Amino acid sequence: MKPDTIVALATGAGRAGVAVIRLSGPAAGATLSALTARDLPKPRMATREAFCDPRTGISLDDGLVLWFPGPHSFTGEDVVELHIHGGPAVIAAVVDAALSQPGVRPAEPGEYTRRAFENGKLDLAEAEGLADLVDAETEGQRRQALRQRRGALSAVYEGWRGRLIEAAALIEAEIDFPDEDLPGALAQRAGPILQALVDDMGQHLNDAHRGERIRDGFRIAIIGPPNAGKSSLLNALAQREAAIVSDIPGTTRDVVEVRLVLAGFPVWLADTAGLREAADAIEAEGVRRALARAEEADLRIGVVEAGADAPGSITSVLGPNDLLVRSKLDLHGPPASRRPTPAHAGETPAVHVSATTGEGLRELEALIAAKVTNALGREEAPVLTRARHRRLVEEARAALLRAIPALEAGPELAAEDVRVAADQIGRLTGRIDVEDLLGEIFSSFCIGK
Repeated sequence: MKPDTIVALATGAGRAGVAVIRLSGPAAGATLSALTARDLPKPRMATREAFCDPRTGISLDDGLVLWFPGPHSFTGEDVVELHIHGGPAVIAAVVDAALSQPGVRPAEPGEYTRRAFENGKLDLAEAEGLADLVDAETEGQRRQALRQRRGALSAVYEGWRGRLIEAAALIEAEIDFPDEDLPGALAQRAGPILQALVDDMGQHLNDAHRGERIRDGFRIAIIGPPNAGKSSLLNALAQREAAIVSDIPGTTRDVVEVRLVLAGFPVWLADTAGLREAADAIEAEGVRRALARAEEADLRIGVVEAGADAPGSITSVLGPNDLLVRSKLDLHGPPASRRPTPAHAGETPAVHVSATTGEGLRELEALIAAKVTNALGREEAPVLTRARHRRLVEEARAALLRAIPALEAGPELAAEDVRVAADQIGRLTGRIDVEDLLGEIFSSFCIGK
């Protein structure tokens, strides 16, 4: 059976100068001819057309048309794009006119990209890269998503899959043809291939979750004693009053988060409850949450009032890669050095700031941006970008770790574990039994994509 032809707005909803309506499917060309009362234009050439309602002949709008006959289109099907004026009434009228044609129905979320996948135009990893590209809000997210959309991550996975097939062929040959005149110990020759794959997968997993942090955000926790200036620092960095500032100790009970963009990457900055002996159960819960957030964070900023000693509750949490801020500089006079103090062995570097006057904030922002860039900005081999990828690679590697010693006992058990590993890697790009994954993956797309 031929698929339905789908139609949807491919640009953002709401009032705009231009809107794009996309049709895909076997009736796309006939629908375009009905809307324009003309023959199809030349493929892949922008053509100005007037649109009318084929049921009444009433004029709807005029704009540009692009005609992409399949299979040379995004979905691999016949595709039409209507570039019209972006008023809601115009969009509604043109979509309604398209839906009046036989075999045309509204698109479901992610259906265009799903059809592209099903027609071999892109694999699952590339489709996920496309979803990330549409959602990208920062330069770092855009670069990572574009690399994945262009197949950089798929190339890694397909390389692993090819090596797994090679190893599986050696093992299966020894199982299936034990009496044939084949080179000896075929299964044993698969061992080095599997070990190299285990090593490569281990390096891929040992990325400090860099890809996921680029997608989801680099997390920073501000910690310190009560009234040290944590909330003021958060507001100064966010350039808005996100947290309540008060002279009353213990004002912040829960975690207050703001989202920033630093060095082209998304950053989540969290203000936490003051670390001290809690006066009541609510404050105790706030302290617990503060410590938990500090433990989970990619970077911790300890805030201590200038001229005060850093309490052990702070120094014990901070590591050599974290930052120590000496706050309220305007109340304590100039420090010996207004530059970040160099870190000594095992110590945390410090910077003096005043959230009131802004002194030292630029130096602090530069330090934070440098740490974010160092953690996320390296252009190395493609990284894991989703928890789904990480789980499948972990499971494939675990299967290979079982397969390698199993080769010594006999090829049968090893063959089963290699098949498991190949299945997991195949699920990354959609090569093996992925129907159960499609709904979850494509449901995150917007309707017109």
